[in-house]
Amino acid sequence: MIAGGGIGGLAAALALAKAGFKARVLERNAAFSEAGAGIQIGPNGVAALRALGVAEALEPKTGQPNDIRVMDAKSGRLLTALPLGNSIAARLGGPYWTAHRADLHAALLDKARREPLIAITTGFEVDRLEATAEGVRVISAGGSAAAGAALIGADGLWSKVRGYVADGVTLKPIGRQAYRAVVPAEAMPAALQDHSTGLWLARGVHCVHYPVRAGREIAVVVIVPASVTDAGWSQAADVTQIEPAVAQFSADLVALLRAAPGWKSWALHDAPPLARWSNGAIALLGDAAHPVLPFLAQGGVLALEDAVVLAAEVRRTPENLPLALEAYAKSRIRRAKRVATASRRNGEIYHLGGAAAFVRNAVLRASPAAQLIGRYDWLYGWTPPSQT
Repeated sequence: MIAGGGIGGLAAALALAKAGFKARVLERNAAFSEAGAGIQIGPNGVAALRALGVAEALEPKTGQPNDIRVMDAKSGRLLTALPLGNSIAARLGGPYWTAHRADLHAALLDKARREPLIAITTGFEVDRLEATAEGVRVISAGGSAAAGAALIGADGLWSKVRGYVADGVTLKPIGRQAYRAVVPAEAMPAALQDHSTGLWLARGVHCVHYPVRAGREIAVVVIVPASVTDAGWSQAADVTQIEPAVAQFSADLVALLRAAPGWKSWALHDAPPLARWSNGAIALLGDAAHPVLPFLAQGGVLALEDAVVLAAEVRRTPENLPLALEAYAKSRIRRAKRVATASRRNGEIYHLGGAAAFVRNAVLRASPAAQLIGRYDWLYGWTPPSQT
């Protein structure tokens, strides 16, 4: 059983089905509606999607930026252009995609619905778990029950399953609010129409934008300081809420932000790494296992990686699922911790001000761009485990 029908949960179901195991997805919502705007999928994520058999269906709907253009948000000055496109694909064996989260979720869901080994139950919100001789029994908030040999908690940042695996986990707000929107490509200022991912840096604030839906739309995310601590993921917002923080930005960037309709927002939370991801026949996956700040664009991709590795371990030890889940957790914890640390550090660098920002900008301008992006080969160069 898999608690959660988001990107990680559906990926886990597909990976297990491909390995020959039945999976039942328990989704709390009555109908699927993947929230969010954009998601960046590095070569490691594309490798996972290929392993899941989803890459081919998703590719026509992706953006494939040529580079990441890092800009000084106030002056509009280019600091560096980190090469993606053919360069990263040739070096690491896979492209760098950008996509609408709904398109990724739809590709996973469509394949899952066509897979005979996968059953999907909606309107099932996990309330409590019970260990049984055969594995795990899950009781929903409505009183219905489901049972299986094991349970994977892919139920997100505010996971209910997490409490049955790790004690005392507290998510803490970091004092920043994220805002997201999608803009029609024709609304992009002419100076920004370069088929790139844009990363704009300023003291305490940064903005990212990139093409989605085959370049027809542009996903935009802005991170600003805030005291909001709510647990929501899709609160309605308005551009006026971010204008005070971006008023002095480049005119082109401000024009882009003002052109974006339908803003949504959420408060960013962080947590220390979990010491364990599994407990007997229960294991965690994705944000439930490793909350990651969005400053490295790897949260969703890590969930895809988790799914592929989980299925490989279950295939290796099908007669002992607790052992397989423990092996999965041990093989993933170090990488997830490294990604979380790097993401946290990126956020610190993005939001520098004063003399520290001057030094950062000077280093970015002086360093070879290929060398800068090459420092992340450990991240983007991940490949799925052998299927044998």
